[in-house]
Order: sequence, then C-alpha cells, then structure tokens
Amino acid sequence: MGQEPRTLPPSPNWYCSRCSDAVPGGLFGFAARTSVFLVRVGPGADVIPGTSPFRVIGELVGHTERVSGFTFCHHPGQYNLCATSSDDGTVKIWDVETKTVVTEHALHQHTISALHWSPLVKDLLVSGDEKGVVFCYWLNRNDSQHLFIEPRTIFCLTCSPHHEDLVAIGYKDGIVVIIDISKKGEVIHRLRGHDDEIHSIAWCPLPGEDCLFINQEENSEELEIPNGKVIAQTPVKKGCYLATGSKDQTIRIWSCSRGRVVTTLKLPFLKRRGGGIDPTVKERLWLTLHWPKGQPTQLVSSCFGGELLLWDLTQSWRRKYTLFSASSEGQNHSRIVFNLCPLQTEDDKQLLLSTSMDRDVKCWDMATLECCWTLPSLGGFAYSLAFSPVDTGCLAIGAGDGMIRIWNTFSIKNNYDVKIFWQGVKSKVTALCWHPTKEGCLAFGTDDGKVGLYDTYSNKPPQISSTYHKKTVYSLAWGPPVPSMAPGGEGDRPSLTLYSCGGEGIVLQHNPWKLSGEAFDINKLIRDTNSIKYKLPVHTEISWKADGKIMALGNEDGSIEIFKVPNLKLICTIQQHHKLVNTISWHHEYGSQPELSYLIASGSNNAVIYVHNLQTVIESNPETPVTITEPYRTLSGHTAKITSLAWSPHHDGRLISASYDGTAQVWDTLQEEPLCNFRGHRGRLLCIAWSPLDPDCIYSGADDFCVYKWLTSMQEHSRPPQGKKNIELEKKRLSQPKPKPKKKKKPILRVPVKQELCDGNEEESVKESSGPVENGVSDQETEEEAREPELPCGVTSAVSKEPVICTPASLGFEKSRVTINNKVTLLKKEAPKEKSEALIKKRKARSMLPLSTSLDHRSKEELHQDCLVLATAKHSREPKEDVSADLEERLHLGLFTDRATLYRMIEVEGKGHLENGHPELFHQLMLWKGDLKGVLQTAAERGELTDNLVAMAPVAGYHVWVWAVEAFAKQLCFQDQYVKAASHLLSIHKVYEAVELLKSNHFYREAIAIAKARLRPEDPILKDLYLSWGAILEKDGHYALAAKCYLGATSAYDAAKVLAKKGDVASLRTAAELASIVGENELSATLALRCAQELLLARNWVGAQEALQLHESLKGQRLVFCLLELLSKHLEEKQLSEGKSSSSSYNAWPAGSERPFVERVTAVWKSAFSLDSPEQSQAAFQQLQDIKYPSATSNTPSKQLLLHICHDLTLAVLSQQVASWDAAVEGLLRAVIRSYNSGNFTIMQEVHSAFLPEGCDHLRDKLGDHQSPTTPAFKSLEAFFIYGRLYEFWWSLSGPCPESSVWVRAAHRRTTSVEQSQQLDKVSPEETDPKASQPEPSRTLELDVRLTEEGEQMLNACKELFSEEHAGLQNAQRTIAEVQETLAEMIRLHQKSQLCKSTANGPDKNEPEQEAEQSLSSPQNQCKEEKNEPVSLPELTKRITEANERIAKFPESIKTWPFPDVLECCLILLHIGSQYSGFVTQEMQQQAQELLQKYGSTKVYKRHYQTLCT
Repeated sequence: MGQEPRTLPPSPNWYCSRCSDAVPGGLFGFAARTSVFLVRVGPGADVIPGTSPFRVIGELVGHTERVSGFTFCHHPGQYNLCATSSDDGTVKIWDVETKTVVTEHALHQHTISALHWSPLVKDLLVSGDEKGVVFCYWLNRNDSQHLFIEPRTIFCLTCSPHHEDLVAIGYKDGIVVIIDISKKGEVIHRLRGHDDEIHSIAWCPLPGEDCLFINQEENSEELEIPNGKVIAQTPVKKGCYLATGSKDQTIRIWSCSRGRVVTTLKLPFLKRRGGGIDPTVKERLWLTLHWPKGQPTQLVSSCFGGELLLWDLTQSWRRKYTLFSASSEGQNHSRIVFNLCPLQTEDDKQLLLSTSMDRDVKCWDMATLECCWTLPSLGGFAYSLAFSPVDTGCLAIGAGDGMIRIWNTFSIKNNYDVKIFWQGVKSKVTALCWHPTKEGCLAFGTDDGKVGLYDTYSNKPPQISSTYHKKTVYSLAWGPPVPSMAPGGEGDRPSLTLYSCGGEGIVLQHNPWKLSGEAFDINKLIRDTNSIKYKLPVHTEISWKADGKIMALGNEDGSIEIFKVPNLKLICTIQQHHKLVNTISWHHEYGSQPELSYLIASGSNNAVIYVHNLQTVIESNPETPVTITEPYRTLSGHTAKITSLAWSPHHDGRLISASYDGTAQVWDTLQEEPLCNFRGHRGRLLCIAWSPLDPDCIYSGADDFCVYKWLTSMQEHSRPPQGKKNIELEKKRLSQPKPKPKKKKKPILRVPVKQELCDGNEEESVKESSGPVENGVSDQETEEEAREPELPCGVTSAVSKEPVICTPASLGFEKSRVTINNKVTLLKKEAPKEKSEALIKKRKARSMLPLSTSLDHRSKEELHQDCLVLATAKHSREPKEDVSADLEERLHLGLFTDRATLYRMIEVEGKGHLENGHPELFHQLMLWKGDLKGVLQTAAERGELTDNLVAMAPVAGYHVWVWAVEAFAKQLCFQDQYVKAASHLLSIHKVYEAVELLKSNHFYREAIAIAKARLRPEDPILKDLYLSWGAILEKDGHYALAAKCYLGATSAYDAAKVLAKKGDVASLRTAAELASIVGENELSATLALRCAQELLLARNWVGAQEALQLHESLKGQRLVFCLLELLSKHLEEKQLSEGKSSSSSYNAWPAGSERPFVERVTAVWKSAFSLDSPEQSQAAFQQLQDIKYPSATSNTPSKQLLLHICHDLTLAVLSQQVASWDAAVEGLLRAVIRSYNSGNFTIMQEVHSAFLPEGCDHLRDKLGDHQSPTTPAFKSLEAFFIYGRLYEFWWSLSGPCPESSVWVRAAHRRTTSVEQSQQLDKVSPEETDPKASQPEPSRTLELDVRLTEEGEQMLNACKELFSEEHAGLQNAQRTIAEVQETLAEMIRLHQKSQLCKSTANGPDKNEPEQEAEQSLSSPQNQCKEEKNEPVSLPELTKRITEANERIAKFPESIKTWPFPDVLECCLILLHIGSQYSGFVTQEMQQQAQELLQKYGSTKVYKRHYQTLCT
C-alpha cells in the first residue's frame, strides 16, 4: 500500500508522429489532450522499494487545443527544456523544472503536424504544418526562417544527428525529402518509393554507410531533384542511412549518398495474441520506428496489432526480426503503437517507452526486450469511482472511453495494477456499483441507458439487462427486492436486486438472476402503496441505507423522498434543495456513535451540501409522511454544483464532496467545519471515493480525464476557493471555438490526418455511435438543471476542446457559405430571364398537348402524309402492321382515331410534362383520361399531391378520398407542415391521429386546442397532453405555463410544486396560494413557510407575516417570526446585532419599549394575532413543538441561529401562558444552550436579560416540587444564568481601570503589574467562545475595589456551579475527546513516518511505532514535564473504556441537559480570588481547588491550575 499520491493521467494523443520524448537521467513526457504529462523514471522517481520505478510528477499546462508534437532538448545542460506544438497554432518552449513557458511563437498559419528539436543545434526548433510550410526557429536569438518546399501535407520531420543543416521530411502522399536549411530549404534528395503516409523517419545513429552491409535493390530509383538533373556529388560527403516507416506496410532504408532505397522490410502478419480489443473495430496501421543509439544493425518498429519488432539489419535479405516480449503472454500492446522513444536512466539502463491506441504507456528493457512496467491512462471523463466492499482495495473506474478499469490500489509490486473491461460496454460508463457481498460482481450503467453486470474474475462478456433506460444511467444501487407488481413475481427472489436510476426520471429494479426478464418500474409500487394521485417527481438519484430497510430517492425538483421496505411506504420528504439532486450518501453504520448511521448527506445543482438526521422519523415510523425543511447541518463553501459525496469509513461524521468548482472538500459535518481542500484537478470533479484502508487517502475523478490519489494531510488549503476559480474562467475562454478558415479538408471520403488526430483519443466504436466524443469533449454547462453524466451531448467542452468537433463544424460552415454565395450570384444573373418568363405566362397559358401541337406544325409534306395515314387507318377494314407502326410514330393522330391511340398520346404527353418538371399538367391529363385514382397514386408516390388533387379525390369514391387525405398528410409531415397535416386528418374524422401527430412534433398548444374542441372532457388523451407539455415547459424553465398545464390536467399539486421551483419570493407565494385554493394544505403551509424564510433573509418582516397568513396551520410560525422581529429590533436598538439594516421593513406594532420584553411580546401577540386564551396558546404550542431544529455549532449562520433560538423562546412564552412551567424552563434552556454552543455569548446574555431579568427565582417558585422531572433542566438553566453573570462580573474587573458598577465600587488609582496580566492571559477555560471576547488587560486592577451587595449575592450564587456530578461527567467526556484526538494524531504521525521511511533505504521495522509514540508524548499543548512520557495504545484503550464506564454510571437526567464547564468556572473564581482578596470566600476557593484537583486531569486544566497555584 503506497503512501504517496498517484495520478492516472489522460491517454497520450493518437496519430501524432512525435508526441512523446525522453531525456537521459529518466525524464519522460507525453502529450495528452491540451497538456503534457511528465513522468520520472528510474531511481529518481522516489518510489517505495519493490514497486515500479516511475512516478507522474507534473503537467505542462498552457495550450488551449490538442498538443500535436512534443520534443525535449537533447543537449547536455539543457535537458530541462522542451517544446510543444498545438492545434491552437503555437509552438511553446518550456522549462520542465518550473513547468512554465520560456517563450513561444505563432508563426504557422495552418495546423502544425510535425516538430523536432535539432540534436546538433541546441537552440534550433524545426516545425512543419499541413500545407507544407516549414519554420526554423532559433530560440536564443528569437529568429525564424520560413521554408516552403512542397505544397503537400507534412506528416513527420526529423533533423539529422550528423549534419546540422539537414532535415528529413515525410509527406502524406509517401514522398520523403531531405532539405538543407542553410540553403533556404534546397532539396538535396527526393526519395520516392512509399505510396502512402510517412509516419516516422529515423536517421542511422552512426554516420557514413560502412556500418551496414546491405544488398542494394536493383530496381531502386535514381536520385531526382526539382530541375530533373542528377547531382553527382551531394553535400553529404560520407552519406548516411535513413529509415522510413509508412502506412503502405513497409519500412524502407535509404542511402543518402546515392539518394535511393537500399532495402525494403515488409511488415509480417502476426497471429494476434490476447485480444484486448473489439474485433469489430477496424483500425488503420501506424508504423513508427526507433534506431537504437550505437546499434546501426538493429531497428525497432511497430506492427499491425501493437507488437514491437526488433529487426536484424546484418542480413537484411532474410527479413530477420525478433518479437518484443515473445515469452510473456499479454505484455504487448493490444492496439497500434504511435510513438517510440529511448530513455537512459540514472543507473544506465537502456529503456524504450511506447504509446499506443490501447491507452497504455509501456516501458521496455532493451537488454531483454521484456516489458518493465505499464502506465494505464484514461480516454474520457472519469464519471464514476467505486471501491469493492469485498475485495478491499479494488477500485472500479467508469470512464467516457467505453471501458471499465479495475485498479488494485493495494498491489505491493505494481502501483498501477489495472485490468480493463470493454466487452459489451460500447458507451460512456456513467455509473458503477459493486455487489455488497458477492466477489467480483460489478454493476455498470452507460450513457445510452444500458445496465449490465460484470464478473471481474472471469473473461466472460457482461450480462446486459433487457430493459434499457431511455437516457443516461445516473446511478446504481444494490438493495432488497421490493414486491413486483407483475403477476407471479413473488417466486424465488435474490436477497439483493439491482436498482438503476436513469435520466428520464425512472428507477428500475433488475433481477440479477434473470437480467433477460423485464425490469420493474418502482414508481408503480410507490403510487399504489402511498395512494398518490399527483404526478410523481422525476427521480435523479437512488441510495439505500446500509441496513437495507430505508431507500432514499433524489428528485429533479430538489426534494428527497425516504421510503420504508417492503412496500416502499413514504415516511418522509426532505424539501431542502430546490434544484436537481445529484448525489445522496448515507453515513456508515460502524463507528463509535451508531446513531450517526441515520445521517444522510445530499448535494444538488446548488453549491450547498445538506446533512439531515432521520433517526426520529425512521424510529417513529409516522402514519402520514413528514416534511422536513430544516437541515441537521449545512456545509457551505463550494461555488458550483455538487456531483459526488462520500462518508469517511474511518471517522465519525467526516464527509468528502466533489464539485464543479474544480475542488474536493473534506468536512467535519458535526461541527460544520471545512478541514482540507484538494485543487489538483484541472477540470470539474465528477466522482470521489475514500480509500477503505487508509484514512488519509482519497481518490477523485474529473472531466480532465484524470483520476488522482491524494492525501488529506498534504493539502495546504482548508476550504474551497471563493468566487469563480481560475479554471472556470479558463473553461469559458476555451469553450469558444476559434474560427479556423485554414481547414478545408474533405472530412468524409478519406479521413484526413487532422480529423483522425482529433478523434484519436476515443474508441472508434464509441465515436461512431455517440456523436461528439470525449477527447474533444462535450458539455451542457448552459443547462443548469441537466444532470452531470449527460455532459457528452452538448457544446464543446470547456476543459479541453479538441478539434474533433471543431473541424467538421468549421468545414461545414465554410462549405455552406460557399454554396450560398454561388446561389446568390446565380440568382442575380437569372433574374431578368425569370421576369420575362413570368410575363409570358400571363400572356399565354402553357399548352396541355405541346407534342401534338408541335407535330401539327411540321412541313406540308408531313401534314399531307398525316392525312393519308389517318384515312388508311379509318377506312381500312383489316388493321395493317405498317399502318399501326405509322400511327405509333404519329401520336398526335390519336385525336382523330380510336380511344386506345388517344390514351397512348396522352401517356406520351404526360411523360413529357413530368420530364420537363410540370407534374400538375400531367395530373390534368390523367383527369381528362378519367384515371383519377392513378393520378392520386402517382402523385402520392412522387410526393406531389396538392390541395387541388385531394379536393377532387371524392370523385373516385369515399375510400380513395380517405386514402388520399392520409397520403397527403404524410407528405405534409415530410415537408414539416404538421399543423396543415393535422387539419387534413381532421377532415376525415381522424381526431386522435391528428392530436398524436401534433403532440409527437411538439405542437402542444394546437394539439390541446383540437382535443379540447373535438374530444370528451374526460378523455385521458387530454390529460396526457397537458402533462407532457407541462413536463417539457418545466424542463425549459417556463414554470408558470407548466403550472397552467398541470392545472388543466387537474394535477394541482404538481402545479404548485412547479411554480415553487424557481424559489423566488413571488413564485413561492403564488404557489402557496394556489396550493391553498386547491386544498393541498400541507404543501401550501410548506411553501408559505419557505416564502416567509426567503423574506426573512431580506429582513422584510411585513412580507414574511403576510406570507405566513396564507395558512392557518402557520399561526405558530407567525408567533415565532413576531418574536424574532421584536428581538432583532431590540438588538438593533441596543446596537448589538451584526449591523443595523436600514432596509428592514418592520411591522407597525406598538413599541412599548419601557415594558419588560416578555410583556411586549405577549401584548403584540394578543393585539396582532388575537392570542388571548390558554386554549389558543396551547394550540400554537402543539403546532410548534413537533418542529425539531438541529443543535447549533460555531459555524451556524447568525440569522438561522436567531430563528432557531426564537422558536425555542416562543415555546417557552407559550408554556408560560398556559402555566406549563416545565415546558417553559426547557424552552428557555434550549435557547440558551443554542447560543452557548454557537459561541454567541452576546445572544445568550440578551436571552437572559430579556426573559430572566430578575434571575431564575420566580421559575423555582413556579416549579415547586424539587423532585420534579424538570429539576435537572432548571438547574442547568440557573447554572447558565449564573455563568453569564460570572463572566460579566469578571469582565467588569478586567479593564485597565474598572469603573463602579452594579457589582463593585471603585476608587481610581493605577499601577502596572506584569505578573497579573500574564496570569490573566493564561486563565483560559476550554470553551473558547465566551472568553474569546474577553478584553486582555495590560495593567493591574484597581486596589480600592469593593463588592456591592449584588456582587456579593452573585458570587455566593456561584456555589450552584460547583456541581460535582457535572464535573465528573464533563471530565469523562473530555477524557474521551482527548483520547480520540491522541489516536488521530498517532495515526497521522504513523502514516507520516511510513511515508518518510518508504523513501529511505532499509527502514527499521520497529522504528515507526516508537517514533509515533515518542512524538505523541510531546504535542504542543503539553507541559515540559510531560514531554518524555510515551502514550501506548493499550493505555489509550484503557482510558477510553474507563471513561465510558464512568459516563454510564451517571443518571440520564444529568446527561440529558448540558451544564456550564464546572472547572472553567472554578478557574475564574480562583483567579478573581487571587486578584481581589475577600471577594471569594475561603470555603468557595477550597471547593474550587478540590474540584480542579479531582477532575482537572486533562492537560489544559492542569496547566491553568498550576499557573494559578504558583
């Protein structure tokens, strides 16, 4: 188990001649999408001994489009420099140590296709583009040279390692040229022989042509140069060999001295081993070469199926080669190889690195030709992560490249032990879920709606469910089977079935034993069990509680529904989010606090995470569903939608969240506190998973094609970045496609280089089937409600827009533009002619029988002959053959002979009309002939029916007319005239067909008008129309119109819900009024309360009260809001609130500020709400007491805190009204505890002064019996009251010059005292908030200070704080907290020591534990004396057990209600006593010291007590 971060990077780019490179010392880089990933190989990788010696160390980020070329500088001293070329038109030079751009140029006007750093000139970069332009760029002098050699597409280029001016260039059509850049690109050799793309050029590592004994080929072509002359002597005096690899399946070795091919190696067809690809996918060949340094007789090449060959050139005529990894099965690449680059490590190993279409980077040992290691990569978004609950450490990754990866994250020897599954997937994998108990059983869902089951321990194809979702599968979950509604469905059933939630809003239950059977839509069961009449919400997420008894469904409207097995009874609805719910997660069941298993965390398209505690609801099992509108905890900080949540399996209440803001955040949910923030991704996070074994380790996936393993202890940020992170702005900038007029390739017949380059990083099968795919990714950022896994079907992705989409788009645009221009030009030229024709038409109608007419206008001889033929035909008794032949030639005589001849004439005339483009004339001729049915059939077949023809159809009979109308309607549909088609269908009384036609083409308004006019009011079609239109309008955000549709469909509940969806005040108020009108009282009350809460945030008190007036059941809430308003006004008047708000709109209630606060409240209640009888007070109390708010933390927002406090205070005042003093005490105490827990001492004191102005004595009198059940609550309330007074008293003494007050009389005389100020600084009790506001004194206190009577009484009352029972309980609780903190620290230090040891040589096995113990013995807050005391694990276990036993012995009454920290109060009193003798009696000081000695065992109190005693 490696304790270091890891990266699963994006796949290296495909179809590039050089997009990976390496330098001596062990640094390798490869281009992936728009950036370059750097990998340290060899000893410098600093990995754990025994694991693969490589590590992904960083990324070069700066290009905005796909990187097409990457090359290092191979000059000693400059290995840190490298260069990249990109489709964004730039060439950038980088420093890999700082990962920054040194310089860049944008000289190319066309797409750059080749790049190389000269091996001889240390500052020369040569690049070529698709139009044949070559640029030489000298880095040091910032100079460039433009060369245009051939008007052909450059595929690759390589600078000579022996002559600094020579560059070899390979073209798409198979030509290879060698140019001299010192002579303005003069062609030295033009090498002809290949007849297809040149993929790679490799120069022989040794100069001269003596290193190989090659039999020259007889038929080699002579050297050619542009002018046709042969150059006898070339500038290359000694010559050199050059190897080229081409798509024509050959490797040719050329002699540069003779400019001819000297040997040709034909690639062998090898029998494919393994077979990790889809056999139905045809892939093109890519032939790349590497000529090993110092080995001129050896040449490495790729082959058809990903194999690597080592050719032996010593006897080239034998075509001898050795296969890499011949002995090991499955070690070769399974798809074509694109790049080969050599690497020499620090320990002088000669390695070869290869990148392939199979998305693996492999490292080969050139000494053994065996594969050393493999780095897998991702070719799509990382949509889903899931750890196996059975096979610990197996992480399943679902990606957008149509593959599932199983990563054994705890493999000891291989950090990247990844197994790939592709069979049966063929689409983006958007959801994964392991079976909870069955080994190797993995469920997956895809973006085309497929649900399947893989057995990861076998090589069998997956089982696929016969029931598909209509849209993307959002999530999967295993849960107990619910009763299927199908008859006979209750037979033998599995213990767990698979549930899938799809983008169309349906949750299906699949039987894993019979996936071929039909899946069951659980909406049917939900509707029947709960007798639901209204439209069910669109489901977007499903999650089962670990015990399998409770199911949660998240919905598009932001609600979460909680169902109970077996019949899915709805027990609760959480109305918290108001946007689409993306993720729901239940807390695990194992832990120190089992009640936490009732926590459910949820995230939506809003940036806020809510945690709810459902323990009360689930355990009470209510008869009618409960609606929850208040969260248990609120986690705010992210700035974009939440996509994934996961609870830590190692901690209680610790949550990790993934967000579109590009970060992952760890939260302490119980304290609402952000702990650490990970910002390593360059894209929007889509999934998150906590390591099952390592509490410090988290895995995250994003739309940057990366999965990161990261450690929480190594993150420098604690909360998400506020505002828009840079990545978001970068995304928007990148998502704008640049105009690219340069791309004018034909994208269809022969796939051009550029399109293949772009499409490269995505499976072809996926590419063909699903449109725009993910190496050039797509996204739906604009549609806020669209759930994340549907990303791949919208606009181009912001993160990294590769031209896969851009290229065809720009081409299409240009083509259409050209065509339009041509049309415009033609129209201008033809205009006069068209006008004259129009005038002719007006003057004279077109002839119906033009052929006959023309034949009657021939020469006189022909006309005379017509007469003779006609006479013969008419008067001949027997028909003669020659006469018949004459009649056939002279068609126009049909007018004068028999009907058969006339029909022939009409037929020929009709054909002429059709050929000349006048079908209407043909139709008229057929009508003359009387063949109306034939006319209609012909016109229907040719799509030429007209209104006229259809109008005449009844002549041929009723059935012909009906048929003609139907045919015309179909024709109109093809012409997109749906409304006209529907009107024609209505003419033959096909109302249902007309309505369905309009509905299917989204003409809902017209369809409803027809249905309403022609069908019965109760016809179900009408309701279906309303609901369908409403759903579409709702999706598009037209909520008001959608509400009208739902009202039309008598779904008033849905109408109110959709109106409220926008969430603004006006919408919520309208929705509440609507719900009230239609009798949905519960919904109306919920919406009205939400509306009031929104107005509360804007401090619009009048509006809030008006909203609450909408429903009688909210009277209790009106009282709460009233009290909150009065309290806020009271605080503002005292200038104690956070700041006066001039925009506050207060109600015009009588002020009466001179009266006590409680009296003012009751007076307003009486006057404004007619609350003047105990019965009314009791009714209001009943309404409010069922609402439970979560406990407060220091992170609770102040407005929310005040509302919750006022809720408790309202209950207290109502209880006083009905003389229920027990409930009054509890309500007051809850309000005080809330302010105490939140650390808001000011509010606590205001509650005391407003509601207990004379102290607690009157309550004691009212309670009477001291053995009352409320006595512990009263004691806590009294203690908190005294605690507040004690602090006020202490602070009144703590100023530099105390003034006389109600507590003391002071005479002013001052001296300084360093010791006292030091002591005062040190006395800091554990609860930090009250004393946080304490002014720090810098001078001694007044010498002549005397207690007043009130002061004396107050100090005497402090005896109530000396509760030994509470001191013991608090001490036990502190011990448990301290032990848990120590254990967490021990784990952290142990992990840290392991990480440190892993990088050192030969760590001692026993050292980490000792080190952890030693370092634990000296945390920062320990005294010097304690530093050498190690704490062992058994000792900690013993402490925590003893503390738990002590807690168990205390009575429940003590544990139920919090109590001020007893030891804190002891310290304050001792401090006052030490400063002012006589203020605190000896007896009290003695008692305080005894309590501190007995229960002050924790470090913080020991230190303060020792400070006071010395």
